[in-house]
Amino acid sequence: MQTHFDADQLRDPDIASSNQILRNCVHCGMCTATCPTFLLLGDELDSPRGRIYLIKDMLESGRPATEDVVRHVDRCLSCLSCMTTCPAGVNYMHLVDHARTTIAETYRRPWHDRLMRLALRVALPKPGRMRLALLGAQIARPLASLLPRRGMAARRLRAMLELAPRQVPKASAVERPMVHKAIGTRRGRVALLAGCAQQVLAPQINEATIRLLTLMGVEVVVAKGAGCCGALTHHMGLHDPAMASARANIQAWLREADGEGLDAIVINTSGCGTTVKDYGFMFRNEPEAADAARISALALDISEYLTRLGYAPTRAAPALTVAYHAACSLQHGQKITIEPKALLQRAGFAVAVPAESHICCGSAGTYNILQPEIAGRLRDRKLANLAAVRPDVIAAGNIGCMTQLSGATPVVHTVELLDWMAGGPEPAGLRVS
Repeated sequence: MQTHFDADQLRDPDIASSNQILRNCVHCGMCTATCPTFLLLGDELDSPRGRIYLIKDMLESGRPATEDVVRHVDRCLSCLSCMTTCPAGVNYMHLVDHARTTIAETYRRPWHDRLMRLALRVALPKPGRMRLALLGAQIARPLASLLPRRGMAARRLRAMLELAPRQVPKASAVERPMVHKAIGTRRGRVALLAGCAQQVLAPQINEATIRLLTLMGVEVVVAKGAGCCGALTHHMGLHDPAMASARANIQAWLREADGEGLDAIVINTSGCGTTVKDYGFMFRNEPEAADAARISALALDISEYLTRLGYAPTRAAPALTVAYHAACSLQHGQKITIEPKALLQRAGFAVAVPAESHICCGSAGTYNILQPEIAGRLRDRKLANLAAVRPDVIAAGNIGCMTQLSGATPVVHTVELLDWMAGGPEPAGLRVS
């Protein structure tokens, strides 16, 4: 694709990066075949190719983002399916992230949109605040039926209340910064990203991860000062808060790496993993560039690390069909497709893969709140495909997907099933014994 940035614009490292990404695009349109919003809406501007043209025009002109640009960029899930499909290697992730930052800096949203985004920014990255918000949602849930059916503000509020769990789990002891000693001979030492939303919504995931790793001889550190990976604010275009979160993690993990050492930084929320693995790029022009790149190189999804360790079950698996849901951030963002399924099969489960496994479920961080109509259609489509394989349980590697897909069929994290087959407890909500 031909671009027309002038010399002054190209001195901006973000413009220079986006310029190269744009020039890699060959207009082929293959991305449209796997873009969830294009499949649903049929609008070229709601495809990666269409958004690329809008972003190009916005960046080249130097003008503030228009309502049209904002509408179509907001509808992007950042599922990154287009990057898996693209034959030219266009890094759409970095381009759309740059566009979102530009939108946040140049476009004034309606008051109700600003208020909702402020609430998400304030509550979600902080477990204590999020727990209080969910308790408030429990009280407000009965009022959801009274909200008007029309209007984006009402639909978003309704979606937020419907997504909130009916019971908020108690805080887990593993949330606190501490060292979990390996059982037996120590084979490794890792830091675990305890995360933010996940430890509130499903603390059993971190518990299963720590229990399984320590049983396999790995010392697990929950580092003091580490918290939200920054993805939630990063994907809303809020550059400074995202960088602050990432910077805190980099400093916390470097203290551990430079102290007793780390073999890996293990992440069991794939959305977070995609972001941490991108710290090197995010900090490429910052004083911490080398440190950030070092942290990114240490980051591994839990399925990658368990594969490296040589996971093996210690008990026979029950006759269960596990439908494996491939989170977009895992299969498209991190290119991890084989390991989770192979581990579940090694654990003894019958693994079924639904049709359209490459299409997003509609969760996408805060997308299912900010774009509830599209997210709902994608959820229904995904659930129909999952139901077609007649599963006893759905396994996923991302808390957002798990929340989005919760319903009649139990949804658990892949690591919960692996922990169970290695001697841990039966996953909560499964109850087959």
